[in-house]
Amino acid sequence: MNTLHAMDSAKIDPMKFRRALGNFATGVTIMTAQNAAGEKVGVTANSFNSVSLDPALILWSIDKNSSSFHVFEQATHFAVNILSGSQIELSNKFSRRNIDKYEGTSYRTGAGQAPILEHCSAVFECERHQIIEGGDHWIIIGKVVDFHDEGRSPLVYHQGAYSGVTPHPLLQVKDAVDVADVGAMHHGHLHSNVCYLMSRAFKFYQNDYIPKQLVTGFRTSEARLLLVLGSATASSKADLPRDIAMPMREVEQSAAILAKDGLLIENEGFYHLTEKGKKTAHYLFDIADSHQNEVLEKYSDNEKDIFIKILKDIAGIV
Repeated sequence: MNTLHAMDSAKIDPMKFRRALGNFATGVTIMTAQNAAGEKVGVTANSFNSVSLDPALILWSIDKNSSSFHVFEQATHFAVNILSGSQIELSNKFSRRNIDKYEGTSYRTGAGQAPILEHCSAVFECERHQIIEGGDHWIIIGKVVDFHDEGRSPLVYHQGAYSGVTPHPLLQVKDAVDVADVGAMHHGHLHSNVCYLMSRAFKFYQNDYIPKQLVTGFRTSEARLLLVLGSATASSKADLPRDIAMPMREVEQSAAILAKDGLLIENEGFYHLTEKGKKTAHYLFDIADSHQNEVLEKYSDNEKDIFIKILKDIAGIV
């Protein structure tokens, strides 16, 4: 039995094996560490996995030929930075060699001086617990000493390409109205009430739209700010809370995050999108337009125009 297994293993094609492994969708992480000499390293990896809840242990693996391994081996701690959907560029940056990966990268230091990257989905600060040999890789086990859950939609890697997370269509169960329970008054009034219908329509519209937007890695507040700035509907900073439908404090917090990512700048008391920001807003508009076209597909152009005109009138938009 063992002999047969050894023979089968010897026939495995590494490229086909890797391709088959690619069917398993994973998250994308950047592992970071800093040794006592101040050397900082960071590598993009999708080999991250949990090991134990009590004690809290995680693991990941690194190629034995990696020039970064000596720092992970020397450092007392390392950080697991789980990337959000908006951090593809950062993932690509940390997968390159012979560059200063931290130049222009927003981060702070955590336990054991391990760099903690900003705007991730989650971060796990780990004490180096054990290093085990595993074929052509080193398996590094870490004991979690702290973690930060930002709740951002994660970046996903599948079949050699970046992807995102959306709820499975079969799980998108929408609330059904039980007519028998609400009685005749429901039929006579509520189904003709504009406020009720708009609220209900908005809820159902968002059920499918918001997950598509969150896949980008931007929070709803950040995406709204990019869209409003991209459409130039606000003439001043004071107009933003009205157009984005959130308090100024949240507008400023979202703007600060986007500014750190190089998506906007503040000039003369107003926010302006950079070229990178304009491209990102264009991408978000594509998502919004695609969903709108999908929802309104069965209606004629005239019906769509009338519907949009009515909404504008109700919203007070000239």
